[in-house]
Order: sequence, then structure tokens, then C-alpha cells
Amino acid sequence: MKKFFFDCGTRDSTASLGILFLRVCTGLMLLIGHGLGKIQNFEMMKEKFPVPDFFPLRHMSPFFSLISTIGVEVGCAGLIVLGIATRPAAFILAFTMTVAAFNIHNSDPWFMGPGVEGAKELALLYLIPSVAILLTGAGAYSADASIYKEGRRRRW
Repeated sequence: MKKFFFDCGTRDSTASLGILFLRVCTGLMLLIGHGLGKIQNFEMMKEKFPVPDFFPLRHMSPFFSLISTIGVEVGCAGLIVLGIATRPAAFILAFTMTVAAFNIHNSDPWFMGPGVEGAKELALLYLIPSVAILLTGAGAYSADASIYKEGRRRRW
């Protein structure tokens, strides 16, 4: 179980540096740009926040849907930035962005443009790096790497 949650993936220094940059930039943009904004506007949004339209998520209230989204955009983004339980956090973030793109913004156009209020583009732009982080792991420069240390490999 420890390997599932805390395996950092590659320990190559160059690849790990690239993954670190991707994790920190994506996580901070999501946390600061979306999560904190939802926290600041919580009172205005709690009654009319969209609820996904598929089972079992359709049974959530707008309040619980907003709380769940804030949990992902702040909690999972923070875990990704720090590199703690990165793969599970990236999976939850990818699921949330898939729901946002293909359920919440289902009837919206793919791209932002003049006069366009909502689009799938932002959700997809967070979905892509979250899938990349899910597949690669957190890299050597993460808390996951210090939690789950691989045994020394034998060199013949």
C-alpha cells in the first residue's frame, strides 16, 4: 500500500526536475487561481454551484459539490505541489477535471474566445498535466521520494 501511494516514479535527476516544475506550476496555478477564489466567494457560490449530472454525483447538493471542488482544487493541488501522495491526488484531480470538462461544461464550446463565458479549455488544460503527473509520479524531488525509498539496486 505504501508503494501505491508514495512511489515517486523516476529518480532520474533531469526528468525529476521537469516533473517538479510541472507539479509546482500546475498545482499553484490551480490552488491560487481557482481554489482560493472559490473559498473567497464561498457565500455567493454555495447555493448555485453546478452539480454533475450522472450517478451517484447527481445526488449531491450544490453546497457539497462546492466543498468537494474546493477540496480538490486546494487539497489535491497542495499535495501535488508538495509531492505527497502525488499519484492519488493527481487521479482525483484528473477525475474532477474530466467531470468539469465533459459534464459541467458539456454544452460549452471547446475554446475560450470573445463573448464566450465558459469553455472546456481550462478544465482540459488542468487535465493534461494531472494525467502526466499520474503516469510519471512525483519524481526524485518530492516528499514521496523521501517517504518511499527504494532498496539499493545490485550492480553486477
